[in-house]
Amino acid sequence: MLRFLTYRLFSTLLVCTGVSIMVFLLIHMVPGDPVDMMLGESARPADRAALRHALGLDQPLWTQFSQYFSGLFQGNLGVSIHSSRPVSELLLERAPATIELALAALLVSVIIALPMGVLAAVRRNTLWDRGAMAFSLLGVSIPNFWLGPMLILVFSLGLGWFPVSGREYSGSLVLPAITLGTAMAAVLSRMVRSSLLEVLGEDFIRTARAKGMPERIVVWKHALLNALLPVITLLGLQLGVLLGGAVITETVFSWPGLGKLTIDAILRRDYPVVQGAILLISITYVVVNMLTDIIYGIVDPRIRLGSTK
Repeated sequence: MLRFLTYRLFSTLLVCTGVSIMVFLLIHMVPGDPVDMMLGESARPADRAALRHALGLDQPLWTQFSQYFSGLFQGNLGVSIHSSRPVSELLLERAPATIELALAALLVSVIIALPMGVLAAVRRNTLWDRGAMAFSLLGVSIPNFWLGPMLILVFSLGLGWFPVSGREYSGSLVLPAITLGTAMAAVLSRMVRSSLLEVLGEDFIRTARAKGMPERIVVWKHALLNALLPVITLLGLQLGVLLGGAVITETVFSWPGLGKLTIDAILRRDYPVVQGAILLISITYVVVNMLTDIIYGIVDPRIRLGSTK
């Protein structure tokens, strides 16, 4: 077990290092000058040079890279070019909103996917099964940037049930959570269906039915509990996907989370904030995947034995 944990921790550290390097390089390859965004193109050359020197943008790329990594090791993500506030402070302000949205979307996906997947497995090759799989295909195909505005048009502008955007009002979380959770529910329902179908063919299920147990008990108590292991694994992996996918949803609904902060920082060419936000989202995704692998390895010893060969 110690060897398995060491292997996973080393892999995670290696991936995080690669992500840090890629984030720095990609951000500096984006066209545009933050000095122009802050002072305007009509600013005097002396003012532009002074601001560029104050931000450290006049230094060679290698020097900026070494300062960037030195700051990371010290827990310093830099200072925002736009607001002159520490990047870590901005991230801490916005992180709770993104976590709230991701957990709500996860709950929506489970509420939709679990009964749908069970129904599709129990009623295999019937109209219920085809309908559930059609919804799954539709949910995967519809992008968030289209579904979000459609929900706003119908339930906010049309029916007036929910706020259009923001986080201040009651019910503001509903539409963003549905938008973000629908695609995950589509994937999750297919996993529940396939996993449950596999378990329903096992010998212990036939034994339970032969003893005269009600079908409801056989499906929900015996079959579903044994079919949830791959589903739980997928939930852990999809939680990281939700954090990344929240960028589009937060922009559509003006949700004040990390995704909205990232988009605003990109438009302002605020390099430190963009680097910090993308780095935090990426590392969170990697860490969630690592924890999922560790939990899976604890539950199923075959996983940790196979990964360390």
